[in-house]
Amino acid sequence: MTFVLNPLDTPILVDAMTWREFKAVEQLLDRPGMRLSFLDGILEIQRMPGEQHERIKERVGALLELYLLQIGIDYTPTGSMTLESESGLVKREADKSYKLGPNRPQPDLVIEIVITSGGINKLEAYRRLGISEVWFWENNRLELYHLRSNDGEMVYDRVSASELLPELDTDIFLACVNLENHVEAIRTFQRSLQNLKGSG
Repeated sequence: MTFVLNPLDTPILVDAMTWREFKAVEQLLDRPGMRLSFLDGILEIQRMPGEQHERIKERVGALLELYLLQIGIDYTPTGSMTLESESGLVKREADKSYKLGPNRPQPDLVIEIVITSGGINKLEAYRRLGISEVWFWENNRLELYHLRSNDGEMVYDRVSASELLPELDTDIFLACVNLENHVEAIRTFQRSLQNLKGSG
């Protein structure tokens, strides 16, 4: 079976699938270079991202982990671990994910680097998975969403600063993510953290 993606790597979407059909297709397409997501009967097939996506992803991870070490949070990076719920009819792999504390059952924070448009509703997928906070980097901007209860329903609110990491200066963080040179970005962010004291 061969799939041809257009030059912009727009995801292929296949709808009207049951969870069982999705899991069967997932086994058939379990190969390097493909990432599968699922939400409400829609299968998303995405080619693994290119250099720009990976460079930004690694920059975000490097800066965030530097910050977490500096303030003394006992964190665990969980990368692109598979998150799924059969009852929620959802499966997703984040670009980056983190457990912020010991013995956490699932990541508290996931990060998505958005280079191409289209595909399933990622925020809805994470809502069903109960992820506390989601960050999207897209077009040199950072959008943050925090999950909270609203009249008994869990919904994401867009927030201007992380509620999981309230001391993080997201303006400085984003500026360093968007710098051209990786070493310069790390050093610049490191200098910005000098006045922060670890809690551990």
